[in-house]
Amino acid sequence: MGGDEGAIRVVVVDDHPVFRLGMTALLASTPGLEVVGEAADADEALRVADLTRPEVIIMDLHLGGGRSGVEATREIVGRHPGTGVLVVTMLDDDDSVFAALRAGARGYLLKGAAPGEVDRAVRAVANGEVLLGPVVASRAIGFLAGGRASGPTPFPGLTDREREVLDLVAQGLSNLVVARRLTLSPKTVRNHLSNVLGKLQVADRSQAIRRAREAGLGRP
Repeated sequence: MGGDEGAIRVVVVDDHPVFRLGMTALLASTPGLEVVGEAADADEALRVADLTRPEVIIMDLHLGGGRSGVEATREIVGRHPGTGVLVVTMLDDDDSVFAALRAGARGYLLKGAAPGEVDRAVRAVANGEVLLGPVVASRAIGFLAGGRASGPTPFPGLTDREREVLDLVAQGLSNLVVARRLTLSPKTVRNHLSNVLGKLQVADRSQAIRRAREAGLGRP
């Protein structure tokens, strides 16, 4: 982490030390870029962002510590609007992509992107541009071309009823109230919710609610 005057200041946030080390080494060896901090979870990312005020933060979405990169992105952009977040992650599903963009990320690359692609993305994001990797960009164009400019249906793997139950639960309603609202038995609501937890691969109700709200559900 040198002191190249005029260089784009970058922070790397990833809970995998090996990837973080590799990304830091790549950026540090690139002229015009300077790594000024690293973090392994959302709380640490916020502290480093507050301390270093970087132009760009490279952010993984799956972080340790119980909070996601989407949450960290939302908070960082809220605190530091001048900082651009470039997501670099393994997650290429629609929910992750659009949740990150809604949270304020300016770029989205998949891990495995070529060094030149990472370099271009960092510079574009630092310049206030939006840059999506080829896979992500083609998916976004597909949605627009299909007349779905408003974005995809959240969690397409869920049935309509499961999504309806999740939406109401994310509004803070109890199973009993959800059952009354949908004219279902409480047992049926519990079964739907259990299916939702399995399909979203989350451990409990609170994690499902967090995922739902990140995807835009849970609004009264």
